Amino acid sequence: MLTMKDIRREGDPILEKEAKEIDLPASEDDKQTLREMLEFLKNSQDPETALEYELRSGIGIAAPQIGISKRMIAVHVSDHRGTLYSYGIMNPKIISHSVEKTYLDGGEGCLSVDREVPGAVPRYARITIKGVDAEGNPLKLRLKGLPAIVVQHEIDHLDGVMFYDRINNEEASELSPLGN
Repeated sequence: MLTMKDIRREGDPILEKEAKEIDLPASEDDKQTLREMLEFLKNSQDPETALEYELRSGIGIAAPQIGISKRMIAVHVSDHRGTLYSYGIMNPKIISHSVEKTYLDGGEGCLSVDREVPGAVPRYARITIKGVDAEGNPLKLRLKGLPAIVVQHEIDHLDGVMFYDRINNEEASELSPLGN
């Protein structure tokens, strides 16, 4: 089971480099890692489990954050309607996006960052991604709102980009925050 001890923190060189594509079909090790990443998110959102194992609540995680420089992300997040998006994705790729951008009014957080970093992070309001799930099935997801922001945040990790590298309050001043 993954815990906060497994999470790499800002300043770790693995968070600053581009992760490698997963060779498909994926190895059993890669499939298991992806399942464990998703399990971590679910555990971190369960109050009892989070308290017992001292987990910070997370809605997304990328493999570099657990010290594995491979293109894998997991998300476990609900949209404004309560629809749950719970996926482990190998080789995620944004294949299209909206012109419209948005941002989270309260800023973004990250399991790898143990401090508040104020500022708006402009993101595409809608994206379409392709990838492969832990069982090797192709995925194509159309996302908007919070799930779209979370996936963009996690894909940034695969490219060695931290959310605070994208803070742009000037650009955000011309956008509507998510939910408004």
